[in-house]
Amino acid sequence: MYLYLFTGDITQKGYEKKRSKLIRAYVPHAGGMEGPMSHRAPLGPPAAARFHRRRTSGTRDERYRSDVHTEAVQAVLARHVERKVAVPMPSKRRSLVVQTSMDAYTPPDSSSGSDEEAGPGDDMSGMEHWMSRPSQLGPVHLGSTSSSSSSTQSGGSGNAGRLADSLAHARISHLAHTHLAHTHLGQSHHQQSHLSQSHHGKTGSVDLTGLGNKHNLVLACVCVCVCVCVVFITGVPVSSRVSAKIQQLVNTLKQPRRPPLREFFVDDFDELLEVQQPDPNQPRPEGAEMIPVRGEALGVVTNWPPSLEAALQRWGTISPKAPCLTSLDTAGKPLYVLTYGKLWSRSIKLAYNILHKLGSKQEPMVRPGDRVALVFPNNDPVAFMVAFYGCLLADVVPVPIEVLETSWPKLLWFVTESKHLSKPPRDWFPHIKDANNDTAYIEYKTCKDGSVLGVTVTRIALLTHCQALTQSCSYTEAETIVNVLDFKKDVGLWHGILTSVMNMMHVISVPYSLMKVNPLSWIQKVCQYKAKVACVKSRDMHWALVAHKDQKDINLSSLRMLLVADGSNPWSISSCDAFLNVFQTKGLRAEVICPCASSPEALTVAIRRPVEDSSQPPGRGVLSMQGLTYGVVRVDTEERLSVLTVQDVGTVTPGGLVCVVKPEGVPQLCQTDEIGELCVCSVATGTSYYGLTGMTKNTFEVYPVSSSGGLISEYAFVRTGLLGFIGPGGLVFITGKMDGLIMVSGRRHNADDIVATALAVEPMKFVYRGRIAVFSVTVLRDERIVVVAEQRPDSTEEDSFQWMSRVLQAIDSIHGVGVFCLALVPANTLPKTPLGGIHLSEIKQLYLEGGLHPCNVLMCPHTCVTNLPKPRQKQPEIGPASVMVGNLVSGKRIAQASGRDLGQTDDNDQVKHFLFLSEVLQWRAQTTPDHVLYTLLSSRGAVSSSLTCLQLHKRAERVAALLMERGGLQEGDHVALVYPPGIDLIAAFYGCLYAGCVPITVRPPHPQNISTTLPTVKMIVEVSHSACVMTTAVICKLLRSKEAMATVDIRNWPPVLDTDDLPKKKPPALYKPTNPDGLAYLDFSVSTTGMLAGVQMSHNAVGAFCRSVKLQCELYPSREVAICLDPYCGLGFVLWCLCSVYSGHQSILIPPVELESNPALWLLAVSQMRVRDTFCSYSVMELCTKGLGLQTEALKARGLDLSRVRACVVVAEERPRMSLTHSFSKLFKDLGLHPRSVSTAFGCRVNLAICLQGTSGPDPTTVYVDMRALRHDRVRLVERGSPHSLPLMESGKILPGVRIIIANPETKGPLGDSHLGEIWVHSAHNGSGYYSGYGEEVLQSDHFNSRLSFGDTQTVWARTGYLGFLRRTELTDANGERHDALFVVGALEEAMELRGMRYHPIDIETSVIRAHKSIMECAVFPWTNLLVVVVELEGSEQEALDLVPMVTKAVLEEHYLIVGVVVVTDIGVIPINSRGEKQRMHLRDGFLQDQLDPIYVAYNM
Repeated sequence: MYLYLFTGDITQKGYEKKRSKLIRAYVPHAGGMEGPMSHRAPLGPPAAARFHRRRTSGTRDERYRSDVHTEAVQAVLARHVERKVAVPMPSKRRSLVVQTSMDAYTPPDSSSGSDEEAGPGDDMSGMEHWMSRPSQLGPVHLGSTSSSSSSTQSGGSGNAGRLADSLAHARISHLAHTHLAHTHLGQSHHQQSHLSQSHHGKTGSVDLTGLGNKHNLVLACVCVCVCVCVVFITGVPVSSRVSAKIQQLVNTLKQPRRPPLREFFVDDFDELLEVQQPDPNQPRPEGAEMIPVRGEALGVVTNWPPSLEAALQRWGTISPKAPCLTSLDTAGKPLYVLTYGKLWSRSIKLAYNILHKLGSKQEPMVRPGDRVALVFPNNDPVAFMVAFYGCLLADVVPVPIEVLETSWPKLLWFVTESKHLSKPPRDWFPHIKDANNDTAYIEYKTCKDGSVLGVTVTRIALLTHCQALTQSCSYTEAETIVNVLDFKKDVGLWHGILTSVMNMMHVISVPYSLMKVNPLSWIQKVCQYKAKVACVKSRDMHWALVAHKDQKDINLSSLRMLLVADGSNPWSISSCDAFLNVFQTKGLRAEVICPCASSPEALTVAIRRPVEDSSQPPGRGVLSMQGLTYGVVRVDTEERLSVLTVQDVGTVTPGGLVCVVKPEGVPQLCQTDEIGELCVCSVATGTSYYGLTGMTKNTFEVYPVSSSGGLISEYAFVRTGLLGFIGPGGLVFITGKMDGLIMVSGRRHNADDIVATALAVEPMKFVYRGRIAVFSVTVLRDERIVVVAEQRPDSTEEDSFQWMSRVLQAIDSIHGVGVFCLALVPANTLPKTPLGGIHLSEIKQLYLEGGLHPCNVLMCPHTCVTNLPKPRQKQPEIGPASVMVGNLVSGKRIAQASGRDLGQTDDNDQVKHFLFLSEVLQWRAQTTPDHVLYTLLSSRGAVSSSLTCLQLHKRAERVAALLMERGGLQEGDHVALVYPPGIDLIAAFYGCLYAGCVPITVRPPHPQNISTTLPTVKMIVEVSHSACVMTTAVICKLLRSKEAMATVDIRNWPPVLDTDDLPKKKPPALYKPTNPDGLAYLDFSVSTTGMLAGVQMSHNAVGAFCRSVKLQCELYPSREVAICLDPYCGLGFVLWCLCSVYSGHQSILIPPVELESNPALWLLAVSQMRVRDTFCSYSVMELCTKGLGLQTEALKARGLDLSRVRACVVVAEERPRMSLTHSFSKLFKDLGLHPRSVSTAFGCRVNLAICLQGTSGPDPTTVYVDMRALRHDRVRLVERGSPHSLPLMESGKILPGVRIIIANPETKGPLGDSHLGEIWVHSAHNGSGYYSGYGEEVLQSDHFNSRLSFGDTQTVWARTGYLGFLRRTELTDANGERHDALFVVGALEEAMELRGMRYHPIDIETSVIRAHKSIMECAVFPWTNLLVVVVELEGSEQEALDLVPMVTKAVLEEHYLIVGVVVVTDIGVIPINSRGEKQRMHLRDGFLQDQLDPIYVAYNM
């Protein structure tokens, strides 16, 4: 499975150019050529320019470097270059590229230690010191040679080494020196075990300082360092056509990714994710069962002390002048020499003070066995050593911890400096016992998830471990040992603090602050003190390699043992080889290099002995990387690209028994050629995780079994957390750590190996090599790999993207695994451990929370998510008869329902005798002239105007006179009414009816936004063929303004009549309509897909509509109804203008625009006027929910009471927004609003109101349907809260006189009620057809005059264009029959066909909005076969890229869809129409025409 990527042209010339660019890094430059970076201007002050900083990208992280591996990666990438497939680069807004916050860029480290320590120059505390003393530079900054030379075993690597050397000479950059040349140290997964304790509340974490006894004590001394730096960054403008990029992406996706699927998804509901089938050809272990390997017997030496304290007492009294520990300052000079006499006396003094000076004699504060935290900086080993032994003598348990930057728990602080302590009486001595099973100390480790565990080590284990190390390393009295490691834990503690005292050795402790300034310091100390032993990590060897040039007087012949603490990391081998190659000429012997394997739980597991006989070379294995992913050892003989070279870590420590067990499940012994977890049985191991009995049992009390099931030993083993195997001759080989293991599709990958591959990609100049984190996240029930790296501030967008693409290719090819997400973050922004390494668990947590703030992201879900459900294949259509029979057999009824009959009305209803609404108004003006029909409220809530029946009649007459006289209009002419919401609009409407004209209500242009709103007005006026426009004086003026003239051509407007100045006289005669099927008015609106349509409403339909609403809502002249809707189309217009005249009730009109200045206006009006029924839109409801959320108490004080409301209906043309209606109900429940009173209505183009809750009848029903079934057009009810459940609310009761059937939109056949289909409606108030000057007869007959293809083929139906389903409920209607509920799911034209399934945008949008707190709004649409997600970002632009992985993951998990493009925009970019509905097609057009000005566009590859 390959991922082909390439950016560039496809000509031969382009190919040659690209090839030479790629190979350039591996060809020696001609002498005198400048380095590739030499043309860059200096970045810093000119004064600093004389300190040349070597471009660190020229060298590679030695710990992860292997020439074979680098060559393999290059070969793979060269293959990819052959195939040229362009992948679109993400687009980024310029403001995001040109980073504005300069202070965010402190120069970052270029490396991190193999575990947790930072590289030289990581923090700048040593910088001023370095700058001010050039004499101290010594040979360090002058060295420019790469350390790429590696062992001769690496197949031609000698040449590679020379090549790299010559390259490095050409690479001295002319950048100002900001900090010491530093190397790229890759970051291994190991730092898991060395993270700070700042994680509170994580599972399994233990506060080591606060458990058990209430008395807590901290020995402390504090140091602070400050660093200040500035780095400048330049920006790149990014401009490109979006559509071209999408096309590019589509072409990429056409590449065959996987073999075609054998079978296709069958339409049942067991829609399981595809299970990865095991590869029949995968390698399997073939060896015999392994036999546990025993270390040599622990020799009983007569003069070994009975305990470590006894050893201290012995040396402190018989050799008090012997040096024990020398600490150094940052200049490398001895700061303090601690003798054994001083250590003994100061430890006694401290023990006495702990036991007798805290608390009182009756109530001592500290008792034996209490835990005491040791808090010392990393450059003060002397104080730490005194404190540690003081605790041992006082019989309390020392817990070495890091200096925390966060807040501390409540503790007693106790300073250990001698001047603060009381002298013990002369006769006082601590009681020194033989080593026993009491806890000696607790060493902390940090788990993969960031939680902290304390490993308890008993006194007997401590002593036995020291004895085993003494025997393995052949330590003798008074030897000198140089220790570069952290002395507070692990190998540094075991050798430099404990074993050294047992053997009266002299430790030279090299602090990290010195290593940062002078990486050669440890070698200089070895030479100066003629040290026999040095304890280092592979990166210390690497830094020495980088810095050793021109250092003349190095002589390492005194070393008999160079202990490599991280030698178990397979990637340390190249550092060891390169170090030996260079320093063999300086007296270093090959057999001196001794890697060891250790873990916090098992202490030292294996160690290579310093042997005198150098004829026996160390063990090496070149293993197949593919074999390792299946847990099998296969020596790679075919010279393939993906190999891992491992070295042995010697033999099992004396007194230990080691076996290898399967990593998962029962601890069964592995076969000899199988990778497993090493387990150790020995006295010298940890005994428990402090305070965690369950976890202790799983780790420290393991009983391995053989394949037959029998125990291999009666003693318990301890899991080491190390993965490996036992090779020939009992040599131990380690291939990785359990903590770094990533299981993807049943194969194991090691995070370190992936880091190494990323680092082997050509040395580009824009990522910090040692600051790379690799971890896995669970997406869609499998682990997915995430790579996060720090990017240099001076790298270009294109460079970064190139590097990212190449890393993806390399990992895909070498490891056979896809990367889910590759993110680059700004320099120095990844969380660090106390010693400066990258903090893996915190980085992962930030990624999961969407808080990484990357500056570049590349998502590759297409390549790595291979377990999506199979795409649905459409089955051949089944004939009509079969469907009928199938439904009958399965007992499913045809999905149809109807409202009650319109004929069942009371006989004293006078209005039903009138055929025309104009006649009803005239009748009301005669019979009830003073009855108020309309009341309009101002933004303050006061009545701004009202109309009685007679006033409305008179004004309508004068409007009719105006039309006839000034307009000279004929019967049947169309008139556009451009009015703000109010009473003028109503008078103008009835005036048109009186004059025999056809009114069209049009929303007026917005004065602040003429350029976008006026063209719509013009378009409606033109399409409707309006003979004149009626409006107010203010709008008249607006239509003739300069802005209007600039937007549209106003010369071809029809005549504009101003109705503010009406004629006083009546028209000669009112128009008497004769044809009830004639046109009453045109209803123009823009659909969500951006289509403008005018629907013809006949006089018959208007009468039936008003009658239906009157019956459903029980409207009578005595009733009052509050309406907060836009009066321009649909049910909003009917309620605002028509219903009051028909039913005689009073309408209180509240223009929604007034709520922007006074959000409480609508609800206060409802409360004060004691209204029982009110209508609003979703935008009004949202405005109230957001605007009044915090004001409910204040509103209550103002007397707002909603307890009288029995129907609050939301008028909409969409699926009910349940979350909004629920929020609204919940928010105003305290103000008396009954939740059951809130309901929705549903209407559409062909029928303006199909459902409306009304006043009587059962409450709205809510059901939960399976979202996966819905994608297959099936309705399957599930329980609330079940996975993949989608709540749907009934859209209101079906109106009287309305019949509904659910039909298949393709075949036009009726469906059963378990199917999702198109809602078809038959009703007297259906529209008569579309009005357009173009006569689209086919569309008209299809939408308004459809017939079923079988079943009832006579009835004429109108197609709503909405998908939904009917459900017969347990409730009963007013007429005693079981109630049928209609559920609207979504618009047919907006539904998306993806992977053979039907998706509704709103469902995906809901998931996306939940994905991250900064997502304000979201809209999705399909483009070709890609899903495009547009999100509005609420927050800083730096957060934009956090959204990309979050959105991609949310849609994958919840909808099994891969997002093709993620567009991050500012708030307000997603267009919304007057009904509050998203205009997704407008958005799509804007995106494809590059008009959105997005903050970021990510193309998921």
